[in-house]
Formats: sequence, structure tokens, C-alpha cells
Amino acid sequence: MRLLRSCSLVLLVASATACSRKVLPPVPESTTPPPLRLEFQPPEDSVLTETVKSSLQRRGAPGSQEAVLTTVTRFTPEQGGWLLTQRVTQARYSRDGTPVETLVDDVLTRFDLRVRLAADGAYVRVVEPEGALAALDAVAPPGQDVTPLEAFFAPDALESRTRGEWAVKYGGLYGRTLAPGQHSYVVGTVPLGGHEVTYLLERTFHGTGPTEQGEAMVFTLRCLEAPGEGASQELHEALLLAGNPQLTPGVECEGEQLLGRGRFLPVRRGLTLKATLDGETWTWATQSALESLRAPEEERR
Repeated sequence: MRLLRSCSLVLLVASATACSRKVLPPVPESTTPPPLRLEFQPPEDSVLTETVKSSLQRRGAPGSQEAVLTTVTRFTPEQGGWLLTQRVTQARYSRDGTPVETLVDDVLTRFDLRVRLAADGAYVRVVEPEGALAALDAVAPPGQDVTPLEAFFAPDALESRTRGEWAVKYGGLYGRTLAPGQHSYVVGTVPLGGHEVTYLLERTFHGTGPTEQGEAMVFTLRCLEAPGEGASQELHEALLLAGNPQLTPGVECEGEQLLGRGRFLPVRRGLTLKATLDGETWTWATQSALESLRAPEEERR
């Protein structure tokens, strides 16, 4: 009885208080997610295994091409920054679904790419880029003309290509605070149909989502036309950083990129680009996916 009376008394006091005071409505909670800061924290205790696919198709013409690589990447703290070491364990090239053996595959599987990065993930340079030509010399048959491949794997060409690929994938993302709907911009290039296609890529942050590798930051990708006078300052700065190049007219692209939130994990990325050159429409697509994250001793098994 004593407990029941106590409860009744509490209800009576609550009722009296409600009658004598004006009840304020609850303050609605904000539905806008808070900004997130993306820091460059590579998994120095693990190696990343990725599958990278790229394809090339000319509309209305036979001869679709596809390349598939398996890469293993490791990050090592060095000189106040990071040393990225990446090797290709498998390389396959096919035309119309038929495998084709190329010297490029042989070079890629014999040459370890090493890239120096700053502490915040900013690109610095390739370490000993001449190693690619040394690998080419080791696999090229005697007497075969490999001049085009020598130009492709030349130190300056390898440096420029690696710098550009890193910028397109990760440039301007790390060390900054991101809010949903926020844009960032970068200029990319890709060789198509005997031309160097230059495009302006817009990356839009949409928040986070669950993946097999944990929570990931979600971005959509698309290509933009040359900006007008009313374009944002950030967009103009991206063009200025790239040297204000002439953008290839009519380029279209779309895709998605997922990056690990807690540490650097390239969870997934896909981009499909279309360009009309000399009256012919080319479609280039690239996809990459993180297959595994393992300790170094597990990867060597």
C-alpha cells in the first residue's frame, strides 16, 4: 500500500504541475549530419589487395579491349611521410574476350612501383622510376622494337602518369572537413583514339555507408563542361593547379567512390567516361575494388 500511495502521489503532483505550467514543445533534432574530417591514415600493419579493371570500346566497331590487374600495396612510415610500395601479382589483357600476351603485363609483374607521399597523403614523387625501363630490358626479346614501350615506361612519363592518377583518385580529399553535398574538383587525362582527353571531374560527398570493410565515405563522380564566370573559386583553383588546360569538349562521365572513414582504405571506385573524337564515340571504364586487408605475414603465404 505504501508503494501504491507513493506512485499515486507522484502522478497527482505531475498532473497539478502540468495544469499550472505551460508545456513547451520538444526541440526538434537536427536532421543534417555533422561535418566529417577525412584524415590520411594508411594501414601500416596490413597490405591491401585490389582488383583493377579497365575497358575500352569504340561505338559501332569490333575490338573491345579489357585489362585486369591484381595489385598488392603496402604503406611504410618514412622521412616524416609515407612510402607506398605496390606490386602487380597478376596482369591479364584481352581483346574481344580473347587473352592476348603483351610485354606490358610482363613489365608490370616485374616492377615494384614505389611512391613517396607526405604525412597528409599529398603526392611527392616516384622513387627510382627508371626501374620500369630496367624491367622492360629484362623481358624484351632480342631484336624486337620496343620504342613505344620505352616511351610509355620512361621515368618522366611514369612520374606524370602516377601523379595524375593519384590526384584524380585522392587529391584534395584528405586533411579537410567534408559536409554532405560538398564538392571538390580535379583535372584528369586519359588517352583515347589517338588523342589526350582532358576532363574536369567533380566529386560530391554524400555521407557515409556500411561496407564489408567498415564504414565508408560515399562520393559520386561526374564530368563538367568548362566553367563560366559564375563558377566557384574552388573550381577555378583546381583548373589553375592543373595549369589551366584546354578541356576536351563534350566529355561525359559518371561514377562512385567509397573510401574508408577511419583509415585510408580504397574500398571501391568506378568511373565510366565517354568522348566523341573525330566523329567516333569512345567509352572508357575503370573499376577498382578492395579484395582483402591482411597482415604482411599472411600475404606472403
